[in-house]
Amino acid sequence: MQRRPGWFIAGFLAPALLLYVGLVLFPLQQAVQISFFQWRGTSSLGNNAWMAIVVGLVVFAVAMLAAHALKKRDRPAKILDALVLVPMAVSSVVAALLWQFMFHPQMGPVPELQKLLGLGEFQSGWLATPAAALPAVGVALAWLSIGFYVVLFGAGMQQIPGEVMESADMDGIPGWAKFWRITWPLLWTVRRTAVIYWFISVMNTFAIVYLMTKGGPDHRTEVMLTYLYITAVENSQYGYGSALAVVNLVLVLAISGLLMWLMRRDPTEARA
Repeated sequence: MQRRPGWFIAGFLAPALLLYVGLVLFPLQQAVQISFFQWRGTSSLGNNAWMAIVVGLVVFAVAMLAAHALKKRDRPAKILDALVLVPMAVSSVVAALLWQFMFHPQMGPVPELQKLLGLGEFQSGWLATPAAALPAVGVALAWLSIGFYVVLFGAGMQQIPGEVMESADMDGIPGWAKFWRITWPLLWTVRRTAVIYWFISVMNTFAIVYLMTKGGPDHRTEVMLTYLYITAVENSQYGYGSALAVVNLVLVLAISGLLMWLMRRDPTEARA
């Protein structure tokens, strides 16, 4: 063992390496090989893009405001803390079932509130109405995701040196101006992490969409992974399914790399 430590280490690594090759690399190679068949996944990419941009803007805005409010640590802030952090303890399956009930056309609180406010009603309910289904799923996804970004932005705000804020207070900079001129620029690295992580999570969204709508009605809420699952598992079209999986992987890698490149330069360092 003392003479040949490399072989000794390799002996321990070999079982894990064999499992990785057999369970990860070999299936990946097979997926790429059989993916050179016709596939039709472009329509679901639009829904992924809508979630990434529209829902992402809502999530980031609400999370940033909540993280800023939670710094006060008074009673209202503690109540807000509980409201935004509870979804972090909920799985995607539970969230999907909860919001499926919330939008239920007969028993759901959302349709009832809609009628009380005089906004009319959807005859088949939110999740069965083509124009309303995707926003309804977006609400559920935002509710499930906000807590993580509150914690992320809150941790970033705590890293801002106290003397910087004290100096701004001494200069008489008002609240919003202080946020835009100091807090927002100094959260650059946190924002970069949040954007990349959000994009990856949206491209991997499956359970909440599949359990709430199964991609319906009329494919209006279909995303890449729900289309992949229905194509490969339910319809046994493995060529289509493998093509979707490979394209999804390539898109995640390519756009994540592009985002990292576009956001590579910290504007606060450029001014230093």
